[in-house]
Amino acid sequence: MDLDHVSVETGEYFPKQAPAIGGNPQPSPRDPLKVNRGATQNDRTAIGRAEMARVLGAMLAKGAGAQDRVKEYLLDLHRRNCRPNTIRVNGSAILLFLDFLHAIGRPQLEDITREDLSSFIEHEQDRGMKPRTVSTRMRSLHAFFYFLIERNVIPPDVLKRRMRIKVPDSLPRAIDPEDIQELLSVIQQSRDRALILVLLRSGMRVGELLSLTLEDLHLKEKRIEIFEAQKDRVGRVVYISDDAIKALIRWLNCRRPEEPYLFYGLRGRPLGYEAAREVFHKYIEKARLSHKGYTLHCLRHTFASELLNAGMRLECLQQLLGHRSIEMTRCYARLTDVTRKEEYFRAMAVIERGGINGHYRCTHQLP
Repeated sequence: MDLDHVSVETGEYFPKQAPAIGGNPQPSPRDPLKVNRGATQNDRTAIGRAEMARVLGAMLAKGAGAQDRVKEYLLDLHRRNCRPNTIRVNGSAILLFLDFLHAIGRPQLEDITREDLSSFIEHEQDRGMKPRTVSTRMRSLHAFFYFLIERNVIPPDVLKRRMRIKVPDSLPRAIDPEDIQELLSVIQQSRDRALILVLLRSGMRVGELLSLTLEDLHLKEKRIEIFEAQKDRVGRVVYISDDAIKALIRWLNCRRPEEPYLFYGLRGRPLGYEAAREVFHKYIEKARLSHKGYTLHCLRHTFASELLNAGMRLECLQQLLGHRSIEMTRCYARLTDVTRKEEYFRAMAVIERGGINGHYRCTHQLP
C-alpha cells in the first residue's frame, strides 16, 4: 500500500508539494488540509438558502399562491438550523400540495380542510407513489400545517387527528456477494472506486460520506469521524478496511489538494447525491446488474448484513450504523440470522429422518 504521503504520527494525508517558484515560499503541507468548521457551516447555510430560493422560484413560475407563508415557513426552518435536505424535502412536498389545491380550485391556504388532505393522499397514491413516499410528504405537510395553526392561518381542526400511512416493514436489500465482486471488478477510476468502497466498508449514509472533509480522515487509525450524522445529527466514528484505505490513498494522490471536501463537485462544493447515484448506476450497468434493482443505499445494507454474518454483535453494529434504537438494527437480523438458519436445518434434518415421535391429535376445537 502506498503510504508515502500519510503521516506516521497522525495518519493524515499530505499532498506532494511543488517546488517554490521565483523564490516565493510554499505553504506548509498542512495548510491545504486545514478545514474551518465555520466554513463548512457557511457552505450548509448557502445551500439551505439556495434550496429556499429554488422552491420559491418554482412557486413563482407556476403561479402558486401562499408564497409569503411558504417563505416564512422555510425561513423558520433555516433559522432553526435544519439541514438543507430538510428544507428541500419539505419545500417540495408543500409545492406539490399547493399544485393539487390549485387543480381542485382551492388556491387559498385558509380554505383547506381535512378532506383536502385525504384527497391529496388519494391523488398521490393514484399517481403510483409508494407508501413510504406518501408518508414522508404527509409528515412534511403536517409540520407546515402546525406552523400555520400556531399563526392562526388555518383552524386546528385540520389536524385534529393526524393521517398516518401504513408503511410496509420490508427487509433491507443487500447486494449478493458475487455481485459485489462483479461490481468492484469494473471500477477503475480512482474517485469512483474510493467512493463506492468507503460506503461499502464503513456503512455510512450517502449524505454523510459526501459531507466528509479531509480533516475527518484518519488513515493510520483506519477510521473516519462523522462530525454530524445525517439523520439524528449525532457524531460517531466508523472504521474502514485495507482495500478502502488503498482506494482512498489512490484518490488522495490525484485529487485537487486545495479542496476541503473529500468528494467535491463544482466550485468546491460537496459532490451531490444525484452525481453519486449516477456513478453507482454507471458501474451497475457496466457489471450487467441493472436488472437486479440495486440502489446506492444497498451498499449500507450490504455492510450491515455482511458484518452480522461474520458474527458481529447487534449492539456494535447499531453504533457503527448510527441507529438510535436497536430495533432499527434488528431488521438486519431478520435478513441474516445465521443461528436461526442453522437451527432450522438441524431440526429439519431430524424431521426428514423420521425422528419425530408422537401424534398431533387435538382433543378440543381450535379457535
